[in-house]
Amino acid sequence: MTTKNILITGGTGFLGSALIADWLAQGHQVTVISRDPLAAMQQLGNQINAVSSFNLLSTSAQFDVIVNLAGAPLFSSRWSEARKQQIRDSRIGLTQQLVSFIASLQHKPELLISGSAIGIYGDQGDTVLTEQSTSQADFGQQLCSDWEQAALQAESLGVRVCLIRTGLVLGNHGGLLQRMLPAFKLGLGGCLGNGQQWMSWIHLSDWLAILNTFIDHPELSGAFNATAPNPVSNQSFSQQLAKQLHRPALLPVPSFVLKPLLGEMSELILGSQRVMPERLLAAGFKFQYPDLAPALQQILNRH
Repeated sequence: MTTKNILITGGTGFLGSALIADWLAQGHQVTVISRDPLAAMQQLGNQINAVSSFNLLSTSAQFDVIVNLAGAPLFSSRWSEARKQQIRDSRIGLTQQLVSFIASLQHKPELLISGSAIGIYGDQGDTVLTEQSTSQADFGQQLCSDWEQAALQAESLGVRVCLIRTGLVLGNHGGLLQRMLPAFKLGLGGCLGNGQQWMSWIHLSDWLAILNTFIDHPELSGAFNATAPNPVSNQSFSQQLAKQLHRPALLPVPSFVLKPLLGEMSELILGSQRVMPERLLAAGFKFQYPDLAPALQQILNRH
């Protein structure tokens, strides 16, 4: 891979920071858009360039790749109408700003990789979902759909767009496992609701490899499911995690507890998406961790 000049939003999050570390190790140049550039450089290292706004970048700047991962956390507080608007603005509003910035550039990037999520399919039970599947409407589905449509506006500027529909990312120092491990390590873990809902997960290493694949393969564009090819039920996930930790998983949390506790957010936990990475597999992508047990083993042995 030749070295690239890369601009990224959302660079201080769990995924963004891992991505930046990977790209710096490959010799790429990275610029981060962050509300607090100083904190971003303290977290990510002084090899990066950090600015607080697109307005502070010159229209003559030349970026080969732009990665758009910014978005307010979904689980930080209950979904009031005001909070839902913040979540939308932080994704869709910022993506619209980003596309306007691309339009202003004298030299357009080759590639825009824009975040999305498997929430775009809504709650679909046992139905096997591919990139061609239709959606069930809910807040998460509408959020992802509008987010993708905002990013696709860059195509009219001659920019190749890859939409990464990310599943539940498993890795150290963040993401799903960071929230689950404290209870499971104490033997207090268990399935959520009836445990039959599908969890479409992916190891962080494979997620990073997918973004590198987008850069290396100019023939790839459009939406891609970033999930391992072997999703599992929530019950199976809970049992396998407990087994890796040598703990029981005896304390399920029933849906009648979760729904009043989390409100509309409970859709994200109790909803079921059985997602297959059909387009990545068709493109020849090889998953390093296609199965859950080895993925958990690798992460927990390093934890």
